Amino acid sequence: MLTRLLSIAGIFACFPFSAVAAPQNIILFFVDDMGWTDMACTGSDLYETPHIDTLAKNGVRFTSGYAACTVCSPTRAALMTGQSPARLHVTDFIPGHPFVNTPMTIPEWTRVLEKKHLTLPEMLKPHGYVSAHLGKWHLAHRDGYTTGGEDSADIDNYPQAHGFDINIGGCEKGAPPSYFWPYGKGKTLEEKKENTIFETLPRGDLSDEDREGEYLTDRLAAEAEVLLDQFAAEKKPFFMNFSFYNVHTPLMGRPDLVGKYTEKLKENPDRKHTNVKYAAMVESVDEAVGRVVAKLKEHEMWDDTLIVFTSDNGGLKPAATDNTPIRQGKGGIYEGGIRVPLIIRLPGEGATDKLCHRPSITMDIVPTIFEAIGRELPEEAAAVQDGISLIPFLKDPKAESPREDLYWHYPHYHSMGAQPYSAIRSGNWKLIEVIGQNQVELYDLGSDIHENNNLINSETATAKELYLKLVAWRKSVGAQMPKRNTLFNPNNPTGVQRNGKIREAAPLRD
Repeated sequence: MLTRLLSIAGIFACFPFSAVAAPQNIILFFVDDMGWTDMACTGSDLYETPHIDTLAKNGVRFTSGYAACTVCSPTRAALMTGQSPARLHVTDFIPGHPFVNTPMTIPEWTRVLEKKHLTLPEMLKPHGYVSAHLGKWHLAHRDGYTTGGEDSADIDNYPQAHGFDINIGGCEKGAPPSYFWPYGKGKTLEEKKENTIFETLPRGDLSDEDREGEYLTDRLAAEAEVLLDQFAAEKKPFFMNFSFYNVHTPLMGRPDLVGKYTEKLKENPDRKHTNVKYAAMVESVDEAVGRVVAKLKEHEMWDDTLIVFTSDNGGLKPAATDNTPIRQGKGGIYEGGIRVPLIIRLPGEGATDKLCHRPSITMDIVPTIFEAIGRELPEEAAAVQDGISLIPFLKDPKAESPREDLYWHYPHYHSMGAQPYSAIRSGNWKLIEVIGQNQVELYDLGSDIHENNNLINSETATAKELYLKLVAWRKSVGAQMPKRNTLFNPNNPTGVQRNGKIREAAPLRD
Protein backbone atom coordinates (compact mmCIF):
# COMPACT_ATOMS: atom_id res chain seq x y z
CA MET A 1 0.00 0.00 0.00
CA LEU A 2 2.74 2.42 0.94
CA THR A 3 5.49 1.62 -1.49
CA ARG A 4 7.38 4.33 -3.29
CA LEU A 5 4.94 5.59 -5.90
CA LEU A 6 7.68 7.07 -8.00
CA SER A 7 11.20 5.85 -8.42
CA ILE A 8 13.79 8.09 -6.84
CA ALA A 9 15.69 8.26 -10.08
CA GLY A 10 12.63 9.51 -11.88
CA ILE A 11 12.00 12.08 -9.17
CA PHE A 12 15.46 13.55 -9.40
CA ALA A 13 15.13 13.92 -13.16
CA CYS A 14 12.25 16.32 -12.55
CA PHE A 15 14.25 18.71 -10.39
CA PRO A 16 17.02 20.65 -12.13
CA PHE A 17 19.81 21.39 -9.70
CA SER A 18 20.28 24.83 -11.25
CA ALA A 19 16.96 25.92 -9.70
CA VAL A 20 18.73 26.54 -6.38
CA ALA A 21 22.16 28.15 -6.53
CA ALA A 22 23.05 27.33 -2.91
CA PRO A 23 20.78 24.48 -1.74
CA GLN A 24 19.68 24.53 1.85
CA ASN A 25 18.51 21.13 3.04
CA ILE A 26 15.75 20.75 5.63
CA ILE A 27 15.03 17.95 8.09
CA LEU A 28 12.06 17.99 10.44
CA PHE A 29 12.12 15.46 13.25
CA PHE A 30 8.50 15.30 14.37
CA VAL A 31 7.90 13.02 17.37
CA ASP A 32 4.45 11.75 18.36
CA ASP A 33 3.36 12.48 21.96
CA MET A 34 6.78 13.50 23.26
CA GLY A 35 6.46 15.45 26.49
CA TRP A 36 8.21 18.67 27.47
CA THR A 37 10.60 16.92 29.89
CA ASP A 38 11.13 13.71 27.91
CA MET A 39 14.80 14.31 27.12
CA ALA A 40 17.86 14.36 29.34
CA CYS A 41 18.51 17.99 28.40
CA THR A 42 14.98 18.93 29.48
CA GLY A 43 15.08 17.21 32.83
CA SER A 44 14.37 13.50 32.50
CA ASP A 45 15.99 11.44 35.21
CA LEU A 46 15.58 8.17 33.30
CA TYR A 47 15.45 8.64 29.53
CA GLU A 48 18.80 8.84 27.72
CA THR A 49 18.95 11.12 24.68
CA PRO A 50 22.62 11.89 23.91
CA HIS A 51 22.06 12.60 20.20
CA ILE A 52 19.14 14.95 20.77
CA ASP A 53 21.08 16.65 23.58
CA THR A 54 24.00 17.17 21.20
CA LEU A 55 21.62 18.60 18.63
CA ALA A 56 20.48 21.10 21.26
CA LYS A 57 24.09 22.05 21.98
CA ASN A 58 24.55 22.74 18.27
CA GLY A 59 21.45 24.93 18.09
CA VAL A 60 18.81 26.70 20.15
CA ARG A 61 16.40 25.02 22.54
CA PHE A 62 13.11 26.86 23.00
CA THR A 63 11.92 26.50 26.58
CA SER A 64 8.43 27.74 25.66
CA GLY A 65 7.89 25.74 22.51
CA TYR A 66 4.26 24.88 21.89
CA ALA A 67 2.28 22.49 19.73
CA ALA A 68 -0.64 23.96 17.82
CA CYS A 69 -3.07 21.60 19.58
CA THR A 70 -3.38 19.22 22.51
CA VAL A 71 -3.80 16.31 20.04
CA CYS A 72 -1.96 15.25 16.90
CA SER A 73 -3.78 15.76 13.57
CA PRO A 74 -4.40 19.50 14.04
CA THR A 75 -0.74 20.08 14.85
CA ARG A 76 0.30 18.05 11.80
CA ALA A 77 -1.96 20.14 9.59
CA ALA A 78 -0.48 23.30 11.10
CA LEU A 79 3.05 22.00 10.46
CA MET A 80 2.31 21.37 6.79
CA THR A 81 0.59 24.70 6.12
CA GLY A 82 1.70 27.27 8.69
CA GLN A 83 -1.97 27.85 9.46
CA SER A 84 -3.75 27.56 12.79
CA PRO A 85 -5.92 24.46 13.22
CA ALA A 86 -8.81 26.84 13.92
CA ARG A 87 -8.36 28.45 10.50
CA LEU A 88 -8.07 25.05 8.80
CA HIS A 89 -11.05 23.63 10.72
CA VAL A 90 -8.89 20.56 11.44
CA THR A 91 -9.34 20.80 15.19
CA ASP A 92 -9.24 17.22 16.53
CA PHE A 93 -7.31 14.05 15.88
CA ILE A 94 -8.81 12.24 12.90
CA PRO A 95 -11.54 11.01 13.22
CA GLY A 96 -12.06 12.17 16.83
CA HIS A 97 -13.80 10.54 19.77
CA PRO A 98 -17.47 9.56 19.30
CA PHE A 99 -18.70 11.33 22.46
CA VAL A 100 -22.39 11.17 23.38
CA ASN A 101 -24.59 13.19 25.75
CA THR A 102 -22.25 16.17 25.90
CA PRO A 103 -23.26 19.60 27.23
CA MET A 104 -22.06 21.14 23.96
CA THR A 105 -22.38 19.80 20.42
CA ILE A 106 -19.12 19.90 18.51
CA PRO A 107 -19.03 21.65 15.12
CA GLU A 108 -18.84 19.85 11.78
CA TRP A 109 -15.08 20.03 11.57
CA THR A 110 -12.83 18.89 8.70
CA ARG A 111 -11.49 15.34 9.03
CA VAL A 112 -8.76 15.60 6.39
CA LEU A 113 -6.09 18.03 5.23
CA GLU A 114 -7.91 19.57 2.28
CA LYS A 115 -6.01 19.88 -0.98
CA LYS A 116 -6.99 23.52 -1.32
CA HIS A 117 -4.32 24.35 1.27
CA LEU A 118 -0.78 24.88 0.01
CA THR A 119 1.58 22.58 1.90
CA LEU A 120 5.24 22.94 2.77
CA PRO A 121 6.51 20.49 0.10
CA GLU A 122 4.31 22.25 -2.47
CA MET A 123 5.77 25.59 -1.42
CA LEU A 124 9.31 24.24 -1.77
CA LYS A 125 8.81 22.50 -5.11
CA PRO A 126 9.30 25.60 -7.33
CA HIS A 127 12.70 26.08 -5.68
CA GLY A 128 13.96 22.68 -6.80
CA TYR A 129 13.38 20.69 -3.63
CA VAL A 130 12.65 17.00 -3.58
CA SER A 131 10.47 16.17 -0.56
CA ALA A 132 10.28 12.91 1.37
CA HIS A 133 7.87 11.91 4.10
CA LEU A 134 8.76 9.08 6.48
CA GLY A 135 6.46 7.78 9.19
CA LYS A 136 3.19 9.03 10.60
CA TRP A 137 0.85 11.16 8.45
CA HIS A 138 -2.65 10.92 10.02
CA LEU A 139 -4.13 13.67 7.82
CA ALA A 140 -6.27 11.47 5.59
CA HIS A 141 -9.88 10.37 6.03
CA ARG A 142 -10.37 7.48 8.42
CA ASP A 143 -13.05 5.17 9.83
CA GLY A 144 -16.06 5.45 7.59
CA TYR A 145 -15.24 8.77 5.94
CA THR A 146 -13.90 7.14 2.78
CA THR A 147 -16.07 5.68 0.05
CA GLY A 148 -14.68 2.26 0.88
CA GLY A 149 -16.11 2.27 4.38
CA GLU A 150 -14.56 1.83 7.78
CA ASP A 151 -10.76 1.66 7.91
CA SER A 152 -10.46 1.96 4.13
CA ALA A 153 -7.24 3.38 2.76
CA ASP A 154 -7.54 7.01 1.67
CA ILE A 155 -4.56 7.08 -0.68
CA ASP A 156 -5.96 10.19 -2.38
CA ASN A 157 -4.99 12.11 0.74
CA TYR A 158 -1.68 10.42 1.55
CA PRO A 159 1.52 12.53 1.61
CA GLN A 160 2.11 12.13 -2.14
CA ALA A 161 -1.24 13.85 -2.78
CA HIS A 162 0.03 16.89 -0.87
CA GLY A 163 3.34 17.53 -2.61
CA PHE A 164 5.66 14.84 -1.26
CA ASP A 165 7.63 13.01 -3.92
CA ILE A 166 8.41 10.05 -1.66
CA ASN A 167 6.17 8.51 0.99
CA ILE A 168 7.45 5.81 3.30
CA GLY A 169 5.04 4.72 5.99
CA GLY A 170 2.49 7.56 5.88
CA CYS A 171 -1.21 6.69 5.81
CA GLU A 172 -4.56 7.45 7.46
CA LYS A 173 -3.78 5.62 10.70
CA GLY A 174 -2.51 7.31 13.83
CA ALA A 175 -0.53 4.43 15.33
CA PRO A 176 0.74 0.97 14.40
CA PRO A 177 -0.97 -2.06 15.94
CA SER A 178 2.56 -3.23 16.70
CA TYR A 179 6.01 -1.63 16.52
CA PHE A 180 7.52 -4.94 15.41
CA TRP A 181 7.46 -6.22 11.83
CA PRO A 182 5.07 -6.70 10.14
CA TYR A 183 3.55 -4.07 12.46
CA GLY A 184 0.13 -5.73 12.70
CA LYS A 185 -2.05 -7.76 15.02
CA GLY A 186 -2.75 -11.48 14.92
CA LYS A 187 -1.48 -14.84 16.09
CA THR A 188 0.19 -15.86 12.85
CA LEU A 189 2.54 -13.97 10.57
CA GLU A 190 -0.06 -13.89 7.82
CA GLU A 191 -2.70 -12.48 10.17
CA LYS A 192 -0.28 -9.78 11.25
CA LYS A 193 0.43 -8.90 7.64
CA GLU A 194 -3.27 -8.58 6.92
CA ASN A 195 -3.99 -6.42 9.99
CA THR A 196 -1.07 -4.05 9.77
CA ILE A 197 -0.91 -0.27 9.65
CA PHE A 198 0.45 -0.67 6.13
CA GLU A 199 1.19 -3.61 3.89
CA THR A 200 4.92 -3.21 3.90
CA LEU A 201 7.80 -0.80 4.03
CA PRO A 202 10.50 -0.76 1.35
CA ARG A 203 13.28 -3.36 1.40
CA GLY A 204 11.30 -6.04 -0.41
CA ASP A 205 14.61 -7.84 -0.88
CA LEU A 206 14.50 -8.96 2.76
CA SER A 207 12.87 -12.27 3.67
CA ASP A 208 10.49 -12.85 6.57
CA GLU A 209 13.37 -14.36 8.50
CA ASP A 210 15.57 -11.32 7.84
CA ARG A 211 12.90 -8.96 9.16
CA GLU A 212 11.92 -10.93 12.25
CA GLY A 213 12.13 -8.63 15.26
CA GLU A 214 12.55 -5.52 13.10
CA TYR A 215 11.57 -2.37 15.02
CA LEU A 216 9.58 0.28 13.16
CA THR A 217 11.69 3.26 14.21
CA ASP A 218 14.87 1.44 13.19
CA ARG A 219 13.32 0.67 9.80
CA LEU A 220 12.39 4.32 9.24
CA ALA A 221 15.91 5.39 10.23
CA ALA A 222 17.38 2.92 7.73
CA GLU A 223 15.11 4.28 5.00
CA ALA A 224 16.20 7.83 5.87
CA GLU A 225 19.83 6.77 5.47
CA VAL A 226 19.11 5.31 2.03
CA LEU A 227 17.39 8.51 0.95
CA LEU A 228 20.26 10.66 2.22
CA ASP A 229 22.69 8.54 0.20
CA GLN A 230 20.55 9.19 -2.88
CA PHE A 231 20.20 12.92 -2.20
CA ALA A 232 23.95 13.28 -1.69
CA ALA A 233 24.76 11.40 -4.90
CA GLU A 234 22.41 13.55 -6.96
CA LYS A 235 23.32 16.80 -5.13
CA LYS A 236 19.71 17.86 -4.82
CA PRO A 237 18.23 20.18 -2.18
CA PHE A 238 15.82 18.17 -0.10
CA PHE A 239 13.13 18.41 2.54
CA MET A 240 12.77 15.36 4.78
CA ASN A 241 9.79 15.13 7.11
CA PHE A 242 10.84 12.39 9.52
CA SER A 243 7.59 11.91 11.41
CA PHE A 244 8.02 9.26 14.10
CA TYR A 245 5.25 6.91 15.16
CA ASN A 246 7.12 6.75 18.49
CA VAL A 247 6.42 7.48 21.27
CA HIS A 248 2.69 6.92 20.76
CA THR A 249 0.95 3.88 22.19
CA PRO A 250 1.06 0.90 22.08
CA LEU A 251 4.02 1.15 24.43
CA MET A 252 6.53 -1.21 22.87
CA GLY A 253 10.29 -0.90 23.08
CA ARG A 254 13.11 -3.01 21.72
CA PRO A 255 13.85 -5.80 24.22
CA ASP A 256 17.49 -4.76 24.61
CA LEU A 257 16.50 -1.21 25.56
CA VAL A 258 13.64 -2.31 27.81
CA GLY A 259 16.13 -4.53 29.63
CA LYS A 260 18.59 -1.66 29.93
CA TYR A 261 16.05 0.64 31.57
CA THR A 262 14.67 -2.11 33.78
CA GLU A 263 18.14 -2.48 35.29
CA LYS A 264 18.60 1.29 35.49
CA LEU A 265 15.34 1.65 37.39
CA LYS A 266 16.35 -1.14 39.77
CA GLU A 267 19.53 0.79 40.57
CA ASN A 268 17.46 3.82 41.59
CA PRO A 269 13.68 3.38 41.60
CA ASP A 270 13.10 6.84 43.09
CA ARG A 271 12.72 8.67 39.78
CA LYS A 272 10.15 10.96 38.21
CA HIS A 273 10.08 8.88 35.02
CA THR A 274 9.55 5.17 35.61
CA ASN A 275 8.09 3.57 32.46
CA VAL A 276 10.84 1.38 31.02
CA LYS A 277 9.00 0.62 27.76
CA TYR A 278 8.48 4.31 27.14
CA ALA A 279 12.12 4.99 27.99
CA ALA A 280 13.13 2.44 25.36
CA MET A 281 10.89 4.14 22.79
CA VAL A 282 12.46 7.52 23.56
CA GLU A 283 15.96 6.09 23.10
CA SER A 284 14.94 4.59 19.75
CA VAL A 285 13.96 8.08 18.61
CA ASP A 286 17.31 9.37 19.84
CA GLU A 287 19.19 6.64 17.99
CA ALA A 288 17.35 7.52 14.77
CA VAL A 289 18.30 11.18 15.15
CA GLY A 290 21.91 10.13 15.66
CA ARG A 291 21.88 7.95 12.53
CA VAL A 292 20.51 10.75 10.38
CA VAL A 293 23.02 13.29 11.72
CA ALA A 294 25.88 10.82 11.16
CA LYS A 295 24.78 10.30 7.58
CA LEU A 296 24.61 14.07 7.00
CA LYS A 297 28.18 14.40 8.27
CA GLU A 298 29.33 11.43 6.19
CA HIS A 299 28.14 13.22 3.05
CA GLU A 300 29.35 16.65 4.25
CA MET A 301 25.78 17.96 4.35
CA TRP A 302 25.72 18.76 8.07
CA ASP A 303 26.66 22.40 7.51
CA ASP A 304 24.07 22.82 4.79
CA THR A 305 21.05 21.42 6.61
CA LEU A 306 18.49 23.16 8.79
CA ILE A 307 17.21 20.78 11.49
CA VAL A 308 14.03 21.15 13.52
CA PHE A 309 13.10 18.75 16.33
CA THR A 310 9.70 18.96 18.00
CA SER A 311 6.52 17.08 18.98
CA ASP A 312 2.86 17.16 17.95
CA ASN A 313 1.43 17.49 21.47
CA GLY A 314 2.37 16.94 25.08
CA GLY A 315 3.28 13.65 26.70
CA LEU A 316 0.62 11.05 27.50
CA LYS A 317 0.10 11.22 31.25
CA PRO A 318 0.01 9.11 33.37
CA ALA A 319 0.09 6.02 31.12
CA ALA A 320 3.40 6.82 29.46
CA THR A 321 5.28 9.70 31.05
CA ASP A 322 5.23 12.47 33.64
CA ASN A 323 5.22 16.11 32.51
CA THR A 324 6.00 17.66 35.90
CA PRO A 325 6.38 20.58 36.57
CA ILE A 326 3.65 21.40 34.05
CA ARG A 327 0.04 20.36 34.47
CA GLN A 328 -1.77 17.49 32.73
CA GLY A 329 -0.72 16.11 29.33
CA LYS A 330 -1.97 15.08 25.92
CA GLY A 331 -5.70 15.72 25.59
CA GLY A 332 -5.74 18.18 28.50
CA ILE A 333 -6.39 21.92 28.57
CA TYR A 334 -3.29 22.98 30.48
CA GLU A 335 0.41 23.35 29.62
CA GLY A 336 1.13 19.63 29.66
CA GLY A 337 -1.07 19.16 26.61
CA ILE A 338 0.62 21.74 24.43
CA ARG A 339 4.11 22.59 25.69
CA VAL A 340 6.63 20.43 23.84
CA PRO A 341 10.34 20.13 23.07
CA LEU A 342 11.58 22.43 20.31
CA ILE A 343 15.17 22.47 19.08
CA ILE A 344 16.32 24.26 15.94
CA ARG A 345 19.80 24.03 14.49
CA LEU A 346 20.64 26.67 11.88
CA PRO A 347 24.01 26.16 10.16
CA GLY A 348 26.47 28.99 10.00
CA GLU A 349 25.39 32.09 11.85
CA GLY A 350 22.83 30.39 14.07
CA ALA A 351 23.38 30.54 17.82
CA THR A 352 24.68 27.37 19.45
CA ASP A 353 24.13 25.84 22.89
CA LYS A 354 21.57 28.51 23.74
CA LEU A 355 18.18 28.67 25.37
CA CYS A 356 15.43 30.89 24.00
CA HIS A 357 12.56 31.73 26.32
CA ARG A 358 10.42 33.46 23.69
CA PRO A 359 7.17 31.54 23.14
CA SER A 360 6.94 29.74 19.80
CA ILE A 361 4.37 27.49 18.16
CA THR A 362 4.09 24.90 15.37
CA MET A 363 2.95 27.44 12.76
CA ASP A 364 6.30 29.23 13.12
CA ILE A 365 8.15 26.42 11.39
CA VAL A 366 7.03 27.20 7.81
CA PRO A 367 8.13 30.88 7.81
CA THR A 368 11.31 29.91 9.68
CA ILE A 369 12.24 27.45 6.94
CA PHE A 370 11.67 29.95 4.19
CA GLU A 371 13.76 32.66 5.81
CA ALA A 372 16.50 30.12 6.51
CA ILE A 373 16.76 29.14 2.83
CA GLY A 374 16.51 32.75 1.67
CA ARG A 375 13.22 32.36 -0.17
CA GLU A 376 9.93 34.23 -0.11
CA LEU A 377 6.80 32.39 0.88
CA PRO A 378 4.34 32.03 -2.00
CA GLU A 379 1.84 34.87 -1.91
CA GLU A 380 -1.03 32.44 -1.44
CA ALA A 381 0.63 30.92 1.63
CA ALA A 382 1.89 34.20 3.08
CA ALA A 383 -1.66 35.58 3.14
CA VAL A 384 -2.82 32.94 5.64
CA GLN A 385 0.29 32.35 7.75
CA ASP A 386 -0.35 32.24 11.49
CA GLY A 387 3.29 31.96 12.52
CA ILE A 388 6.41 34.09 12.50
CA SER A 389 9.99 33.29 11.52
CA LEU A 390 12.15 32.21 14.44
CA ILE A 391 15.40 33.03 12.63
CA PRO A 392 16.01 36.21 14.69
CA PHE A 393 15.95 34.08 17.87
CA LEU A 394 18.37 31.56 16.33
CA LYS A 395 20.84 34.38 15.82
CA ASP A 396 20.07 36.09 19.14
CA PRO A 397 17.86 34.13 21.57
CA LYS A 398 17.12 37.37 23.45
CA ALA A 399 15.87 39.23 20.38
CA GLU A 400 12.57 41.06 20.76
CA SER A 401 9.56 39.23 19.41
CA PRO A 402 7.29 40.89 16.83
CA ARG A 403 4.39 38.87 18.21
CA GLU A 404 2.56 39.39 21.48
CA ASP A 405 0.16 36.47 21.63
CA LEU A 406 -0.29 32.74 20.95
CA TYR A 407 -3.72 31.12 20.57
CA TRP A 408 -5.32 27.68 20.80
CA HIS A 409 -8.81 26.47 19.98
CA TYR A 410 -10.14 22.97 20.65
CA PRO A 411 -13.95 22.76 20.26
CA HIS A 412 -14.09 19.08 21.24
CA TYR A 413 -14.21 16.59 24.09
CA HIS A 414 -11.30 14.23 24.63
CA SER A 415 -11.14 10.99 26.56
CA MET A 416 -8.15 12.32 28.50
CA GLY A 417 -10.24 15.10 29.98
CA ALA A 418 -10.30 18.10 27.65
CA GLN A 419 -13.58 19.94 27.17
CA PRO A 420 -14.18 22.49 24.41
CA TYR A 421 -11.80 25.34 25.17
CA SER A 422 -9.81 28.24 23.78
CA ALA A 423 -6.69 29.81 25.22
CA ILE A 424 -4.36 32.74 24.75
CA ARG A 425 -0.83 33.27 26.03
CA SER A 426 0.30 36.90 26.15
CA GLY A 427 3.70 37.42 27.72
CA ASN A 428 3.58 35.29 30.85
CA TRP A 429 -0.19 35.61 31.13
CA LYS A 430 -2.35 32.71 30.00
CA LEU A 431 -6.13 32.80 29.84
CA ILE A 432 -8.27 29.69 29.28
CA GLU A 433 -11.97 29.68 28.45
CA VAL A 434 -13.86 26.41 28.88
CA ILE A 435 -16.57 27.09 26.32
CA GLY A 436 -20.17 26.90 27.47
CA GLN A 437 -19.27 26.29 31.12
CA ASN A 438 -18.96 29.90 32.34
CA GLN A 439 -15.39 28.98 33.23
CA VAL A 440 -12.51 31.35 32.54
CA GLU A 441 -9.10 30.91 34.16
CA LEU A 442 -6.08 33.21 34.27
CA TYR A 443 -2.55 32.19 35.20
CA ASP A 444 0.84 33.87 35.48
CA LEU A 445 3.16 31.28 33.95
CA GLY A 446 6.19 33.24 35.09
CA SER A 447 5.49 32.40 38.72
CA ASP A 448 2.98 29.56 38.36
CA ILE A 449 4.05 27.17 35.62
CA HIS A 450 1.79 24.42 36.99
CA GLU A 451 -1.28 26.67 36.64
CA ASN A 452 -2.41 26.27 40.23
CA ASN A 453 -3.39 29.82 41.16
CA ASN A 454 -6.35 31.10 39.12
CA LEU A 455 -6.12 34.91 39.19
CA ILE A 456 -9.38 35.57 37.35
CA ASN A 457 -10.90 37.42 40.30
CA SER A 458 -7.88 39.54 41.22
CA GLU A 459 -6.51 40.49 37.77
CA THR A 460 -9.81 41.48 36.19
CA ALA A 461 -8.41 44.13 33.84
CA THR A 462 -5.84 41.72 32.39
CA ALA A 463 -8.45 38.98 32.11
CA LYS A 464 -10.86 41.26 30.24
CA GLU A 465 -8.14 42.43 27.84
CA LEU A 466 -7.04 38.88 27.03
CA TYR A 467 -10.58 37.58 26.69
CA LEU A 468 -11.46 40.30 24.17
CA LYS A 469 -8.30 39.44 22.22
CA LEU A 470 -9.25 35.76 22.24
CA VAL A 471 -12.77 36.46 20.98
CA ALA A 472 -11.43 38.76 18.23
CA TRP A 473 -8.87 36.14 17.16
CA ARG A 474 -11.48 33.40 16.90
CA LYS A 475 -13.54 35.63 14.66
CA SER A 476 -10.53 36.57 12.50
CA VAL A 477 -9.64 32.95 11.70
CA GLY A 478 -13.22 31.72 11.35
CA ALA A 479 -12.97 29.38 14.34
CA GLN A 480 -15.84 26.92 14.60
CA MET A 481 -17.68 27.12 17.90
CA PRO A 482 -19.58 24.38 19.73
CA LYS A 483 -23.21 25.07 20.61
CA ARG A 484 -25.39 24.10 23.53
CA ASN A 485 -26.78 20.61 23.24
CA THR A 486 -30.53 20.85 23.83
CA LEU A 487 -30.70 17.06 24.24
CA PHE A 488 -28.06 16.92 26.98
CA ASN A 489 -29.28 15.02 30.05
CA PRO A 490 -27.09 15.53 33.14
CA ASN A 491 -28.55 12.36 34.63
CA ASN A 492 -27.11 10.22 31.84
CA PRO A 493 -23.42 9.37 31.39
CA THR A 494 -21.21 11.42 29.10
CA GLY A 495 -18.46 9.54 27.33
CA VAL A 496 -17.15 7.73 24.29
CA GLN A 497 -19.56 5.33 22.65
CA ARG A 498 -18.19 2.21 21.02
CA ASN A 499 -19.96 -1.06 20.29
CA GLY A 500 -23.11 0.20 21.99
CA LYS A 501 -21.33 0.91 25.28
CA ILE A 502 -20.37 4.25 26.81
CA ARG A 503 -16.98 4.66 28.43
CA GLU A 504 -17.00 7.70 30.65
CA ALA A 505 -14.00 9.99 30.38
CA ALA A 506 -12.10 10.31 33.62
CA PRO A 507 -10.60 13.77 34.32
CA LEU A 508 -6.89 13.82 33.60
CA ARG A 509 -4.79 13.63 36.73
CA ASP A 510 -2.98 16.89 37.42
